[in-house]
Amino acid sequence: MSAISSAALTVMRPGEGDAVAIPGFGAVVKLTSRTTGGLVSIVEHPFPVGTITAAHRHSHEDEHSYVLAGEIGFRSDDDEVVLGPGGYITKPRGQMHAMWNAGTEPGRIIEVITPGNSFENYFRELGELLTSGAAVSKPDGLLHNSREFTDLATKYGLTYGAPEWLDDVVRRYGLSPAAHRQRLARPDARQTDRQARRFS
Repeated sequence: MSAISSAALTVMRPGEGDAVAIPGFGAVVKLTSRTTGGLVSIVEHPFPVGTITAAHRHSHEDEHSYVLAGEIGFRSDDDEVVLGPGGYITKPRGQMHAMWNAGTEPGRIIEVITPGNSFENYFRELGELLTSGAAVSKPDGLLHNSREFTDLATKYGLTYGAPEWLDDVVRRYGLSPAAHRQRLARPDARQTDRQARRFS
């Protein structure tokens, strides 16, 4: 990464950043908590067609997403919306949420994480866990139930799960869930048929 930094100025040129390999997803760290004095972390996420993130909630950070390319779907608790380039959404801490490519072209978003809390390092550590090939204790074959994943999530104040709306979103958009997403029992059909409340 070739950012030019001083106490008053940080420059990140197009195409620059610390790319993190995460299977089925990805992250390019643009600005770190250290760079911004802990105020924010800024990460760019590519969204291949058919991709959905694992559903999760943050204990300590809010996330502010700006769509750069494609059509990106967002679900945060009971609220759901699809945004194109220029669309913006804030996902408050404490809400279970997921994001997905809702279109037929590759998508891309900027994620501004406040406060920064060095959260960009979560993506680095997750990428290492998923790509290292090291043995991971998975008593039932689910990464989310492994000691390593649980320790990582706890370290960064994250809770992962499979909310009742997740399988419905996957079905409606024909998505391929993240390989590390925990699969729980399918929700009751009456729940999956409910229409999400739309953002105004």
